[in-house]
Amino acid sequence: MMPVSLVQRCKMNSQVVEESVIHHEWNPTTMCSMFSEDSNSSCSSLGTSILSLKASESEDNDLDGEEKICAVCGDKANGYHFHVLTCEGCKGFFRRSMSKGLTFSCPFTRTCPVTKAKRRRCQACRLQKCLDVGMRKDMIMSEQALMARRDLRMRKKQERLQRVQRVAEIGSLTEEEKQLISILLESSRKHFDTHFENFKGYRIQPIMVRVRWDDACRSDSKGQYDNEELMEEVTPPDGFRELPHFADISTYMIQQVIKFAKHIPSFRALLIDDQISLLKGATMEIGQIQFNSVFNLETNSWECGKITLSIEHAAYTGFQRFFLEPLLKFHITFRKLNLHESECVLMQALSLFSPDRPGVIEHKVIDEIHERTAMTLKSYIDYHHPLPESRFLFAKLLSLLAELRTLNEENAKQMIHIQNIMSDAMTPLMKEILS
Repeated sequence: MMPVSLVQRCKMNSQVVEESVIHHEWNPTTMCSMFSEDSNSSCSSLGTSILSLKASESEDNDLDGEEKICAVCGDKANGYHFHVLTCEGCKGFFRRSMSKGLTFSCPFTRTCPVTKAKRRRCQACRLQKCLDVGMRKDMIMSEQALMARRDLRMRKKQERLQRVQRVAEIGSLTEEEKQLISILLESSRKHFDTHFENFKGYRIQPIMVRVRWDDACRSDSKGQYDNEELMEEVTPPDGFRELPHFADISTYMIQQVIKFAKHIPSFRALLIDDQISLLKGATMEIGQIQFNSVFNLETNSWECGKITLSIEHAAYTGFQRFFLEPLLKFHITFRKLNLHESECVLMQALSLFSPDRPGVIEHKVIDEIHERTAMTLKSYIDYHHPLPESRFLFAKLLSLLAELRTLNEENAKQMIHIQNIMSDAMTPLMKEILS
């Protein structure tokens, strides 16, 4: 059976990738409500197991390192509870009393002292003291809400512990992973020129024509547009006027992708036929990933040094809107991830080493390289990104690679469409890649 790459699996159902991320759930019990703060030593053994729940009922446990006292009984306070700085005991007493609607009567004159030593003697006076110092009933959470918050905080704590444990286990990337990233970075930095500093001898980019609406509509006998202030870009009558410039840019990028791939030892070690098949399949995808580094989110354009490109330029080239709009959306989404340079080159390598490209012969060899690259990307994300970001980022990147695969297929159709209209639309290298 032909091996299927991670990207292809993701393409089959990209939504499953993001939804398949494992969520570590923790279901605390309600044991805390079964114990009063006055429980004897028989309950002390449970202290460790419920210690993490105590802080979850506090509004603010940051006491600036200074010892605070409970406003109700004078015991050591551990945080703000129900709007007042109190100890854990008075917090629990107030919450239970109010939640259960308990009423107490004072056997004396309702003036019983409420101290750490005597707070258990008169519940009525203790509850009244809670109210007097400002503890608020409306701030008491329902049992369901309290359990949900405890669950959330415990889950975050577990994630932090898992992060620490994973870092301790990994320590850093393996030597093999470091070497792979180093090779990819060296190749990318050496061969990609996204600012077009060495782009010479190309056909220049035409200047966009901008006219006033009243000029464009001057033939209207009623002159109803004479006062319009809006400007628009008007397609010239000859059409496809950006095509020569686009062809030169595309050829320049193809050349860079080929040099990038040839610099990778594992790629050079493949059969020549497989090298050609992989380049034909991945060149556009790698080019888009690389171009994303110069994409400006504010202007939705690609700022390549002295050259600025937009989907409007692509439209003048002959590409259709139903392809250009998803392409622009891809670049916006991808750019917002703010990926590290290492993550981008690993994405490029994942695209390059796709064993399911048409014409591939050594599927198993390429699949092994693909899997190692994917695992390196996963390890890098785990090591360099905190939870929960790292949990979802890898799935998002696989999903974007699948989306890019679809855009690649549509790009080929668009290029063939343009070629059918203008037989000399593409350079020989572009034709070779699309053949």
